[in-house]
Amino acid sequence: MGQAEYQAACHIVRALKGAGHEAVLAGGCVRDRLLEIVPKDYDVATSATPEQVKAVFPGSKGVGEAFAVVLVRHEEVVTEVATFRKDGPYADGRRPDYVELDGATMKEDAARRDFTINGLFEDPDGEEASKVIDFHDGVADLKKHRCVRAIGDPAARIAEDRLRMLRAVRFAARFGFHIEAATKQAIVKHAPELGAVSRERVGGEVVMMLGHQARAQAARMLQELGLDVAILGSAADSDFPRLASLSSEASDAAALAAWALDLDMSGDAAGVLREALRLSNDLEDAIRDALGLLPRLLAEWSTAAVAAKKRMASHPGYHAAWCLLESTHPKSAHAMAAEVAELSEGIGLAPTPLLSGEDLIAAGHRPGPLFAVALEAAYDAQLAGVVDTAEAAMAIADRTFRDNLT
Repeated sequence: MGQAEYQAACHIVRALKGAGHEAVLAGGCVRDRLLEIVPKDYDVATSATPEQVKAVFPGSKGVGEAFAVVLVRHEEVVTEVATFRKDGPYADGRRPDYVELDGATMKEDAARRDFTINGLFEDPDGEEASKVIDFHDGVADLKKHRCVRAIGDPAARIAEDRLRMLRAVRFAARFGFHIEAATKQAIVKHAPELGAVSRERVGGEVVMMLGHQARAQAARMLQELGLDVAILGSAADSDFPRLASLSSEASDAAALAAWALDLDMSGDAAGVLREALRLSNDLEDAIRDALGLLPRLLAEWSTAAVAAKKRMASHPGYHAAWCLLESTHPKSAHAMAAEVAELSEGIGLAPTPLLSGEDLIAAGHRPGPLFAVALEAAYDAQLAGVVDTAEAAMAIADRTFRDNLT
């Protein structure tokens, strides 16, 4: 997100104001701009109803009309425009039973939000001193107190949506903030209630917080607040050394695997995480691949033959496993990376095999258990650079059949 997205949001604000409505930038984009972080997206809040927004921007699309949200496209940039609202009670602990739009003010819209740092608005055309509209001292919490503080009663905000407990951790870790005392106390008290939140939503928050460079701080906060027990069903004391040392480029799979290792999870850690966080099959497989390959990198790499090293380096779990290795054995990991770079030259780590099962059948070999053994021997020779033609690979396969039949 950059200047084009900001300009699109400002254009929408000005057009709505020009039509006689209040309109401002809202929420996270204002927070991030104050912290000199490029926002991931820009949202607009307005006094205009969805119908009035559509009248100003013909062709715009309502996507959350129950919550008065319209998508407005300007010069290929799509921006969410939400009507000021007051929320009704949250019977399901996730969404308000209803929202009130009639006469809702900017101040009332701010009051329904989760944290003071997210309850900020900005008038892009306002005077510098009054550009940011702050009803709950969010600027002071951003700049002076450096804290995540619930708007109003922390227990009430948590009761509305218990996922806010995890959001507090994510924001605090991401910005290097602390969680304000009353908000923290409420989280500790209500942490067991996180079990009422769908595991998909919990998983989404955990993956986001562990995917950030401040992942170790987030894990420590989860532990301190008792949220780890609510997520995983058990707890283990850790200072999370792997998470703390993990590269900023580490994948989600590497981060989750590091979390599992730091917590000393036994058994099928990937399966435990999948169940607790409702991870996708692909992410579960990636975690399992990384955790399965890591011991081999530690135990086998230094003495492995070229073919075996190429197989490990082309394994789907290699990058995540390498990141885990680097977090505890950086010198070994960097030496391995240099060696893999050398092995990647020439035919590469995983060239197309010179020989296939169809080739073996055409040569008169009958399908059976030895097929895999023969093909593996031929491919190992290819990886090692011993053979570079199909004929030479077939000779290796033929010899493998003979050796195993005598």
